[in-house]
Amino acid sequence: MVTQLSQSESDFPVDAVITWVDGADPVHKVKLDAYLASIGSARPRAASPARFHNSGEIEYCVTSMLRFAPWIRTIFIVTDEQQPDFLHKLKNTEYEHRVVVVDHKAIFAGYENCLPTFNIRSILAVLWRVPGLAEHFIFFNDDFSLLRPIKKEDFFRDGKVVIRGKWVTFSDRHLMRRVVTLLRKVFKKNVAPDMQRVKHLAAQEYSAKLAGLQKQYYQIGHNPHPWRKSTTERFFSENPELFERNIKHRFRSAEQFISECLAASLEIQQNNAILDNRLASMQLKPAEQSLSRLIKKIDTAEKQEKYISVCVQNFEEASSDAQKYIIEWLDKRVGSLQQLLSKKTGR
Repeated sequence: MVTQLSQSESDFPVDAVITWVDGADPVHKVKLDAYLASIGSARPRAASPARFHNSGEIEYCVTSMLRFAPWIRTIFIVTDEQQPDFLHKLKNTEYEHRVVVVDHKAIFAGYENCLPTFNIRSILAVLWRVPGLAEHFIFFNDDFSLLRPIKKEDFFRDGKVVIRGKWVTFSDRHLMRRVVTLLRKVFKKNVAPDMQRVKHLAAQEYSAKLAGLQKQYYQIGHNPHPWRKSTTERFFSENPELFERNIKHRFRSAEQFISECLAASLEIQQNNAILDNRLASMQLKPAEQSLSRLIKKIDTAEKQEKYISVCVQNFEEASSDAQKYIIEWLDKRVGSLQQLLSKKTGR
C-alpha cells in the first residue's frame, strides 16, 4: 500500500503526542471558573463543557497505538496537572516508561504568564517543546483510535512528511465569499476575538497564508497529524512575536492559527511533503448522526482497509444506544488495555 524504505531510511524514532483534559475533575473546574471570574467574563463558546469532557476515550487511543503501532517510541500525554486513571495498569509492565505524562508547565516554560490555558490552539503551538520529543512525531486528539496495523512509512516517507487532505481555493478569491466575510466583520466588529465563534476553516486558511501559500491551500481533515519538530521550531524562532501572540489566548480565538495546519503548509511550501490520500480516518459524530448512519459508517470502516483510524466526537452527548454500539465495536476492534497486557504476560 505504501512505498517501502530501506533500513537506513526507516531507522529513526517516532513519538506520539496526545492532548487530554478531564473536564469533570473538580480541580480543573475550579481553575476554569477562577480564571473566568478574574477577567469578569462568562464562559465563551470555545470553553463549552463538551470541549473538556472525558469519556475514557484516551485509554482506547493509547491501547490502539500500543497494539497497532508498536514502533512508536514514546507516547506523550500533554495535560494540566492531571493523570489518566488507566496509567496505573501499566505499572511494572514493558509499557510503563513508554507512556509519559507531560504537564503544561513543561511546554509553556518561559511563558508561564499564558497559564492556565484552556485552549487547544495555544497548546498545539508549544507542542514541539515537549521535553525529549523526537524530531518526528504524530499528534493525536484523545478521541482518536487506530483501527488496524500501520507503519512508520504511512506518516514519514523518503525524508518527507505524508499529508492527507485536499486542495482548496482560498475563500477571499471567491467574490461571494469575500462579501460574506466582510459582512461578518462588520457585525462582529465590537465582539472580542476570544468571544467570537471560531471558524476552523478560516483558521486553516490563515495558517496556510502564514506559510506562504497564496492561491490554494491544502485543507487537512480529522487525521493523526505527522509533524517535524524542527520545521515548527525554525518558523517560530524566525517569528517570535507571532508565536507569543498565538499562545496568549486562554480560549480559542478568531485571531489564532492552527499549528498542525501551519506545519503541514510549511512542509508543502518547502517541497518536503508527500500528498497521499490512500489512507483515511473515519469520523463519527454520534450526537448528530442517527444510529443507522453510525452503523453504516462503522461497517464501512470494518470492511475498507484504507480506514486506519477513527475519531469519535462528543461521545458523551450521544444516545445510550449509540454509546453502547460504539463501545462494543471499539472493544472488538481495538480491545481493552487489560486484554493487551494479558496477552503479553500470557495470563
